[in-house]
Amino acid sequence: MDQALQTMIANMPEKTGKSLEEWKVVLKKKAFTKHSEAVNYLKKEHGITHGFANTIVSLSKSEDSSPEDLVAAQYKGKEHLFPIYEMLKSGILKFGEDITVSPKKGSVSFIRKRQFALVKPATKSRIDLGLKLPGKATNERLGDSGPFGSMCTHRVQLHSTEEVDKELLSWIKEAYEGS
Repeated sequence: MDQALQTMIANMPEKTGKSLEEWKVVLKKKAFTKHSEAVNYLKKEHGITHGFANTIVSLSKSEDSSPEDLVAAQYKGKEHLFPIYEMLKSGILKFGEDITVSPKKGSVSFIRKRQFALVKPATKSRIDLGLKLPGKATNERLGDSGPFGSMCTHRVQLHSTEEVDKELLSWIKEAYEGS
């Protein structure tokens, strides 16, 4: 399990009043059909921050799957894209110890106070990196959010590890610092 996620789970009782297992019991009593409904419930009814609520819901949904299993499933049939994800994750985690890595069924969110980056294997030949960079102009490489909608303000399409360069990492760092 990712160190940041382990730390978040360890801090959960102090920060939220319940352990992950206790939160799973709370969520099992409800019948949420959407991830966002469960997250909003935890935030509104229990006063939990978005990062903790998102992590609780993600881990509750994947009861039989570890975060690593969720990521592995995303890259099934797209294994050649996995080194891009690994480079992105490695680069992102160097920005600070306050980053939560939150794998979901189809993507991985990187969260500080709020999500600042989202990595999704979009096709068999491409990863989409979504970034929160409000007010930043788009260019040929740093496009608008596309299919990410309001989850991100910008999207970068990546086809190879060579594209994980200084320019890309500077955009990610900017998103991290703004979150």
